[in-house]
This record gives sequence, C-alpha cells and structure tokens, in this order.
Amino acid sequence: MVHGSLGMLDALMVALSGFVIVFLMLALLWGLILVISRAIAGIERHPQPVHHPAAAPSAPLSNGAPAAPAAVPVALEGVDELQAACIMAIVSHQTGIPLEQLVFRSIKAL
Repeated sequence: MVHGSLGMLDALMVALSGFVIVFLMLALLWGLILVISRAIAGIERHPQPVHHPAAAPSAPLSNGAPAAPAAVPVALEGVDELQAACIMAIVSHQTGIPLEQLVFRSIKAL
C-alpha cells in the first residue's frame, strides 16, 4: 500500500512503465500476426491438387494435338450470349479447369 501521494518522479516511472508494457504487447501482437500471415501464405502457395474424374483428357490426333470436343448447344434461360460467355469464363477460371474440358448444358438467371 502507498502511504501518501506519489511524487513527481514516481508518477513518471509508473507512466513510463505503462507505456513500455503497452508497446511490448503491441510488438508481440505484431510478431504473432506476421508469423500467422506467413504461415497462411505458405499454405496458399502449395494447394492440394484437385482431381476431376469427369474431366478425362481427349484422345490425341495424329499430329499430337488434342481433339476438339463436339459443340454442345447450351440452353440459355434469361441470359444473353455475352453474359453466358462471361459466366463460362468465370467458372473456368475459378475451378482451374480449361474451358475446353467443361460442358455447360444450361445457364439460367435466378
């Protein structure tokens, strides 16, 4: 227990120790965030390969180029051709599957 008021020097020492503790905790949190973000970035750099059993490679032609898939008409319901092309490109990009290996049967606006 304190038996009286603090002197000016004691008050400055208490305030200084409070500042030091706060900045040490901030530095500790900064280091923790840095370590976690680098660990997550390392995990994202090495994603697990995704196996798509439905996407079988097409048979090569005599010149070594893959055969083009047969054109399947896509049923568009409430979507024009430009919007359908954008949707197909986005699906191909997000899944990582080449557009030539995807088969769209219908695209419907909800």
